[in-house]
Amino acid sequence: MRDEPVILGIAVAGSAVYGFATVAAAEVIGRVTDRVVVPAFRDGETTTGALALAALAIMVTALVKAAGIVVRRYFAGLGQYRLNARYRRRVSRQYLRLPLSWHHQHSTGKLLSNANADVEASFWPIAPLPFALGVVVMLVFALVSMFLADPWLALIGALVFPGILLLNFFYQRRLSPLATRAQALRAELSGVAHESFDGAMVVKALGREAAETARFAKVAGQLRDANAAVGRIRGAFDPLLEALPNLGVLAVLIIGSARVADGSLAPGTLVQVAYLLTITAFPIRAIGFVLGELPRATVGWRRVQAVLDATGALPHGSERLASGNGNGAARLGLDDVGYSYVEGTPVLDGVHLDVEPGRTIAVVGSTGSGKSTLASLLVRLVDPVTGAVLLDGTDLRQLEPGQVAGAVSLVFQQPFIFEDTVRDNVTLGLTVPDDDVWAALRLAQGDRFVTDLDGELDARIGERGATLSGGQRQRLALARALVRRPRLLVLDDATSAVDPEVERRILAGLRDAALPSTVVVVAYRRATIALADEVVFVEDGRVSARGVHAELLTTSPGYRELITAYERDAAERAMAGTDQEGRS
Repeated sequence: MRDEPVILGIAVAGSAVYGFATVAAAEVIGRVTDRVVVPAFRDGETTTGALALAALAIMVTALVKAAGIVVRRYFAGLGQYRLNARYRRRVSRQYLRLPLSWHHQHSTGKLLSNANADVEASFWPIAPLPFALGVVVMLVFALVSMFLADPWLALIGALVFPGILLLNFFYQRRLSPLATRAQALRAELSGVAHESFDGAMVVKALGREAAETARFAKVAGQLRDANAAVGRIRGAFDPLLEALPNLGVLAVLIIGSARVADGSLAPGTLVQVAYLLTITAFPIRAIGFVLGELPRATVGWRRVQAVLDATGALPHGSERLASGNGNGAARLGLDDVGYSYVEGTPVLDGVHLDVEPGRTIAVVGSTGSGKSTLASLLVRLVDPVTGAVLLDGTDLRQLEPGQVAGAVSLVFQQPFIFEDTVRDNVTLGLTVPDDDVWAALRLAQGDRFVTDLDGELDARIGERGATLSGGQRQRLALARALVRRPRLLVLDDATSAVDPEVERRILAGLRDAALPSTVVVVAYRRATIALADEVVFVEDGRVSARGVHAELLTTSPGYRELITAYERDAAERAMAGTDQEGRS
């Protein structure tokens, strides 16, 4: 409530007005009973003025109650939705701040659940909470009025409250673990659905529809059972909460009627006390509703707070990059860089590297040697555990926000294409003329297929680039990086889906275009590697050799074995085919 003190304060005030007016209505009804209704029955007549005054008093209190309800509902709802929006933004911004290493440890379904279902659950009690707080005024005034009217009847009615507190204690203990499980299953269900939809092509291609349906149905059934268990507990709690005040009213009426009969209690007093006890049932139900939602809200809040309290956001400094070195290309350095996803199991260890501005470096290594991790470090998707990555001699961690993104571009092997136009996929919000977009597409060898699209730059692409081939998606992602004219361009096997001839033209174009870029290419094709100025061979997380391609073929046995592995495999296959034909 501290996040929205004014709005929720107004809602509480409106609820307090409603509570006060409700108690005042009880006083009015009691006085009307004694001064108008009872005399009318006793004397057989009444006056128009008395009836009009009684009606006016009842109408005024009713209007005040109605005004309190309107104010409370409007501002309570407004406060709830503002809090939902605020905390969804906070969770989303935290996701953006946290490094990829944190995201790797949390499933997409859980992240979606945190930002949606958990935030909603956290603030679900906010709407009824101002009402529950405001009607405390009703309870206080009602209890005071009851004891002033008749202490003995009030005492009988007040015995209801300890029973409600005891009932709620047992309710909370039973419901909390069930609500925790239900929230966890919501996240699991979101994860299953996300995987199924995201992998729709695999599901369809392998005929896994029935299996995915069964997997989703299993978790959905568990969530149904968990929600049903929560519902059973609430279904038992709500009628008991409803019954206790009514039992109190019944006891007051039985005892009070006997006292009215012997003349020790006025009828109006009994009506007033019974009515006051009746209206106390309503705030008790309101408070009970809030209490009933608190277990689920508490679970949701813990899950949201776990995200907001998560550490590991990439820190920034205040340094800025220099304007450039000659052609604008950046100088790249790695100083004793080490990184591990799991503590004690280094992926990179003691990596040293110095790349002159404008050079093209090919990073080569076997699967699992740390090439993609190295690419992520260069663009600061993650920070090294030890050592430093330097750009123009400045540690990336010392740069102010936006400096790395403005100077470095990374193209992944599996590019992400948005469901948008070709132009917007290339620019991604960058304001550049269409001529520059076409120039980037030509350099990425993507201008021909874009020209063939209906609408060219305005052609809309399906979700994740479903209407494009793998090679076309890679070329579009490469154009996205080139249009920004980065000072450091990192290609993480970014041309693996295009044929060797197109790849050769792309890399040759990058060399001849006089880009203001230092280029780091993670590659495995021999023709691609041969186009680089220098080759860095990564083995077991370390740089084991460095030099030109021809030199490494003779000086590095590990490099020679890796590069010639494809040729040997092809030759062995050809020989095996020849032997088979000879035996036939």
